Amino acid sequence: MIFQDENAFDIAEKIKRMPCAILPIGAVEAHGPHLPLGTDNLLAERLARRLAERTESFVLPTLPYGQVWSLQNFPGSINVSNEALIRMLYDIGESLYRQGLRIYVMLNGHLGNAVALKEAARLLYKDYPELKVYYFFYPGSKQAIERVRETPASHASYFHACELETSYMLYLAGEYVNMDKALNDVPNIGIEADCTPTPWEEFTATAVLGNAAIATKEKGEAVIEATLNTMTAMIEGAKQRLQSGKEQ
Repeated sequence: MIFQDENAFDIAEKIKRMPCAILPIGAVEAHGPHLPLGTDNLLAERLARRLAERTESFVLPTLPYGQVWSLQNFPGSINVSNEALIRMLYDIGESLYRQGLRIYVMLNGHLGNAVALKEAARLLYKDYPELKVYYFFYPGSKQAIERVRETPASHASYFHACELETSYMLYLAGEYVNMDKALNDVPNIGIEADCTPTPWEEFTATAVLGNAAIATKEKGEAVIEATLNTMTAMIEGAKQRLQSGKEQ
């Protein structure tokens, strides 16, 4: 259910039976020549809608800006600070709690947001312990990735505009992908990049971290469905615990 399409006269009753709200969070940044700047927003939003259908949850309007320090010097990238992002995520969670929602899902489409999401969740946990807060970034996808991936990762944590992310886009938002422009660009990312601030232009000119040319919709489906199953199980478990608490 799309939260912003509801009206103020009906929403209170719906919140009583639908205690979960999902916030898609993305970014605006370079994703090579074959994917749009808003790739992370599209992935988060499309994934959030599918998750909401499975869990009977609200989908909040997408938060479209993220912490993209590493790619801020690439054409089209827009960066916001961790501090600004934490404050926004906290305030949204607080508002949801005051409205009566008790499960707040921050569904992240951009790895650079991870620090801010975790900190916002911790602050909300301290101030509103009755609010269950999740920060999701493709949980439960590891085994599916290992099955479908044809090329090794260019970095232990990063994946970007590559075989994986392009496959996710082909499955969730294929109309925005131009595979004729997909690159095979595997950068050499040294260990120093994990130990000191390193803008990505120091190791890539394209913002593509792998072989996007071998991405397929089928690979994307395998990974996305695995993570949807994982997230659905967690949310349904939280809803059951919430209901049990009400009945006691």
